[in-house]
This record gives sequence, structure tokens and C-alpha cells, in this order.
Amino acid sequence: MTVHKLSRTDARRIAVRAQLLGGSRPARLLDVVRGLTLLQIDPTAAVAPNADLVAWSRLGSAYAPDELRAALEDRALLELQAMIRPSEDLALYRGEMAEWPERGTPSSWREYHRTWVQANDACRRDILDRLGASGPLPSRALPDTCAKPWRSSGWTNNRNVTKLLELMVQRGEVAVAGRTGGDRLWDLAARVYPDVPAVPVGEALRIRDERRLRALGIARARGPECPVEPADVGEAGEPAVVEGVRGTWRVDPAQLGRPFSGRTALLSPFDRLVHDRKRTLELFEYEYQLEMYKPVAKRRWGYFALPVLHGDRLVGKLDATADRRAGVLRVHALHEDMPFTKAMTADIGLEIKDLAEWLRLDLVLPG
Repeated sequence: MTVHKLSRTDARRIAVRAQLLGGSRPARLLDVVRGLTLLQIDPTAAVAPNADLVAWSRLGSAYAPDELRAALEDRALLELQAMIRPSEDLALYRGEMAEWPERGTPSSWREYHRTWVQANDACRRDILDRLGASGPLPSRALPDTCAKPWRSSGWTNNRNVTKLLELMVQRGEVAVAGRTGGDRLWDLAARVYPDVPAVPVGEALRIRDERRLRALGIARARGPECPVEPADVGEAGEPAVVEGVRGTWRVDPAQLGRPFSGRTALLSPFDRLVHDRKRTLELFEYEYQLEMYKPVAKRRWGYFALPVLHGDRLVGKLDATADRRAGVLRVHALHEDMPFTKAMTADIGLEIKDLAEWLRLDLVLPG
């Protein structure tokens, strides 16, 4: 098979267009989620919740968060392991649920998950009985009768019911039926998920690789094990090399040779265009880290700085906070990774103004 030879510009344009960030905006929220394959849920809302911010970056101010809530209530979209996916894609995950323990995590963790759930089987059965009788329920309504506590060095330590529910999602036993405030409501999976047959695991993994590549445009064939959503794409697409970048890539052939028109966009730090920081550095020559967990004095760009896309380049970071009590979008700084031209400054300024209007907040600029 021919190995495609791409310049960095080619690769960037493929990635931007595949992520629905080119000049032509998609028409509907469902088109966005099907095109991207997912919207990641994250509780941080320094500007806006990630899922809403990603949708706004694609659809513009025509998008309203109520659309996402309605699509979840109508089951056109489903929440699965902190990702919002098209409901029809559930068929691609049912086979793995039946084969649990889960893929994508180190084998030692998979064994720990298996033995931990087995040790707490009585609690698991109690949860199923209670949800069957009274669901949907928040996790706090489910008693912790775990015989063996969950041990972790992180924030999940001793959060037994929450961790058991999340592993029961992987097993296909329970599902997130909705949310009240920030709390997930849990129910039996049979009452939430569509009744669709499982695609065999091997075929499902191949299809998921193909869809992931279609959404990314260009990606590595292999990468480190990653829970929930990998960054690599296996043998999907066709081989490619990128000038000035070591190693081989896989590229979506449908993206090759297409004309490119770009625009300016403000991105969530969790946006899939920049989610793989190594790929972002290799293809866009753009360094980015989420600094919310760093001490203030060590932050270079801000608590929740938004990457700034202009055409096929990532050109800066917007340090801004939505102060909803004061009714303002407060811009602390706009960092330039490359010198802004007058046209770039004007386009970015319009996008910041549009963000404030979409949030229904007054814009407060530094100084």
C-alpha cells in the first residue's frame, strides 16, 4: 500500500476538518456528536461544561445547552463512562460488556477490578434489587454494604458504591439514566439502553477504530493503553508520514486532497483536537497543559485556558472565567503563541464576544 507523504500543513488541515472546525459548520447537535463520535463529560465549568463548549465551538451561538439535555432525555444520545455517544453506537460496546473485565487498562488493574467486584457481589446484587424496585436513584441513596473497600491513592479511595456502579456500567448491568444537578441518576441498563444486538467484539473494535480515525483525520496506529477512549486507531485508514515528524501515522483517505477553508474557534482544554498533547505538539507545534491542578504561581496560561484556533494553526490561549454571580465573562489574558496580525486579533475578538453572548454574560476585558 502507498504511504502518503504529508506536510505538517496537510496534516493539520486534515485534523481540523475532521474535527468539524473548518469553514463550514455542521447543522445539528446530533451531526456533531456522530461526527466526533463522543462528547466528553467533565465537571469543570470555569467557562462552560466541556460537552457544551465543544458543541458551541462547532455550532456557534445557535447551539443551546437545552438541546443536549433533550437529546439525552430522548435517548438519542447516551452517557457511557463519562462520554456522551449516539445511542446507536451502544451496539459497538455490548460485546465488551459481556466479556468484562474491561479492555484498555493494564492487566493488573483488570484483575483487581474482577476480584474486587467478586468480593462485593452481595452489594452488587443489593444495588440491582434497589434500582429494579425504585430506580433511577443517585448513588447516595444506595447503601454501602461492600465487604472489601476500594483502595486508591486518588479521590476514589473508599468511594465504594460509586466505584462499584462504574464497574457495573462496564459490565452492562447499570447505566446513567440522567442527572439532577451534578449528580448522576442510576438505573438498570435494560431500562436505559436501546435493545440492540451486540456487534461481535473484533468487528466492533475495528469499526470504532475507523470511526475514531474519521473523527481525528490523522492519528497514530499504536499508543499507550488508555481507558474509555484510546488515542490510536490500529489499522484503520492508510499509512502516512508527516514531514518533520518521526514515525508513521494512519490517515483517513477520505480527507486527502480536499480543499481547506478555516475559521477562528475557541476550544475546550478537553477538545479532541488537542486532547492528545503529544500529537498536538507534533502536528501543530503547539504546547499545551491544563493548569487547573497547578499552584497559581506555576501557571503559565491560566486555570482553564482555552486553546485558540485560527485556520489550521493553534495560535494562542485565552485565560477567561465565567463569573456567573457577577454576570460577566472575565478575560484575564490572551496569550499569543505567535504574533497576531490585525486580522487575527479582530477574528479572535469577535469569537470572544460571541462566547460571552452565548453565555449571556457581559464581557470584561483586562485593563
